[in-house]
Amino acid sequence: MSTGEPASEGGSPVVARDVRRTYYMGESVDALDGVSLSLPAGSYTAVMGPSGSGKSTLMNLLGCLDTPDEGTVEIGGRSVGDLSGGERARLRGTEIGFVFQTFNLMPRLTAAENVTLPLVFHDGVEAGRHERAETLLSRVGLGDRLDHAPNELSGGQRQRVAIARALANEPTLLLADEPTGNLDTETGNEILAVFDELQAAGRTILMVTHERRVAERADRIVHLIDGELAEIEQLEGKR
Repeated sequence: MSTGEPASEGGSPVVARDVRRTYYMGESVDALDGVSLSLPAGSYTAVMGPSGSGKSTLMNLLGCLDTPDEGTVEIGGRSVGDLSGGERARLRGTEIGFVFQTFNLMPRLTAAENVTLPLVFHDGVEAGRHERAETLLSRVGLGDRLDHAPNELSGGQRQRVAIARALANEPTLLLADEPTGNLDTETGNEILAVFDELQAAGRTILMVTHERRVAERADRIVHLIDGELAEIEQLEGKR
C-alpha cells in the first residue's frame, strides 16, 4: 500500500483516498493498490511511471471514466462513487476537460465544430456556440483556422483544437494523457506553453507523461510503480 501525502486539504477540487483498481484478464492485475492523492486548486501535477504502473488508470479514476473497487474519489466535495452513471457523465461534461495523445477529433467536422461538440449535449448553450469556439480557438492561436478540417491542420494545430475543445465547458480540472507524445520537440514545447498559460489562468492540471522534460513543466511529479505511489517530487522553483 502507498498513501503518499494526506488527501484532506480543503482547497483540493480532486481527492483520491486509498483507491484500488483491479482488472481481471485471465488473472487479477492490481492496476492501483491503495493510492491517495490530492490535486490542490490551480496546481499542475505530472504523473510518471513505467508501462503498467497505473498512470492511465489513475487518470481515468480522477476523470470519472472509471470507479475504484475500493477507496473514494471526490470532486468538488462530491464522492464519485455515490453518483449514478448519468450524474458522473454530467460531472465529466461540466467540470473536467480531457486532452489525449491522439487528438480524438472528428475528421468530418471543422475545427470550430469540433470545439462546439461538448456544448451540443448540454441544455441552454445553443446560442453563441460558434462565438465560443472562435474565442477558444483564438486563445490557442488558431483564430484563423476555424473552418479547417483536421486533415488540413498540422499535428500541433490539431492538439490545440483538442485543448480548445477540452475548455469548451469551462472545466475546473484538465486531464492530459501524453499530450505531446505525437509531436516533435518544438511543437510539443508550444503545446506545453499553452498548458503553462492555462495554469496561470487558474486551471488545475494533471498530465500523464513518460518524458522527464515534459513532466518538469509541472509543479510536482507523482511517481507510480506497480500500482503504488512511490514518490511525490516537488520541483525546485515551482509553487
